[in-house]
Amino acid sequence: MRLGVFAKTFAGNDPGTVLRAAGAAGYACVQYNMACSGLSAMPDAVSEGACAAVRAASATTGVAVSAVSGTYNMIHPDPGVRAAGMARLAVLIARARDLGTGIVTLCTGTRDPEDQWRHHPDNGSAQAWRDLLDEMGRACTLAEAHGIRLGIEPELANVVSDATAARRLIDTLQSPALVVVLDPANLFEVAPPADRRRIIAEAVDLLGDRIAMAHAKDRDAAGGFVAAGHGVVDFPHFIGRLRAVGFAGDLVTHGLSAAEAPGVAAFLAETLAAP
Repeated sequence: MRLGVFAKTFAGNDPGTVLRAAGAAGYACVQYNMACSGLSAMPDAVSEGACAAVRAASATTGVAVSAVSGTYNMIHPDPGVRAAGMARLAVLIARARDLGTGIVTLCTGTRDPEDQWRHHPDNGSAQAWRDLLDEMGRACTLAEAHGIRLGIEPELANVVSDATAARRLIDTLQSPALVVVLDPANLFEVAPPADRRRIIAEAVDLLGDRIAMAHAKDRDAAGGFVAAGHGVVDFPHFIGRLRAVGFAGDLVTHGLSAAEAPGVAAFLAETLAAP
């Protein structure tokens, strides 16, 4: 597995600065965000010059671009907000290869109108699921046309809240473009050690054929997010389960500061190197 980090971990609005910082901290790849090119995270347009700058930075630093973030609220209660997000997602899908990657990461969304990462009780409604199928179906059609994969992440606060919901979405849409980004810290909030390991193992086993990328952040004992290696996630167990299903993609960390990045890289590299 190649070790990566969210590009936005590091300050800078040009790809050379950001990718150099990632490489210096010990990472071989990044999940890119267009904000690191001085644009909005979901821009209305991405020029060839902006794409060329990312490719040049990657070639110069040796830091690959694993994926680019295309997150917006796919089940926002306002259809107009969803339409604007889809239009911007289409831009990133069309430009992903020019940026040096074949994966665009998504947020399956929430009915919360203000925060796409905040739970809403209507997330479990039949209408929310129908809206997700419609929105994701159109996204998959775009992605298939460009040979791009779309990475969805089971996240407690979103409509795809767990591995079972992710499997249901994959099996319903039957699109080769739809893949999974699996973060163990998003699968539980507070749970005993044995339950944490069981939840992680079951998720990997259920989604193993579609896991294209793994994320690495952590939870503290109270359920808050912390940097990988500073909480309760059993990373040797998680990585072992990924290997058992044949996963050989990128392990990308986030939820950390730039100051924490070298230490997290060392921890994850040591964990990956263990037999």
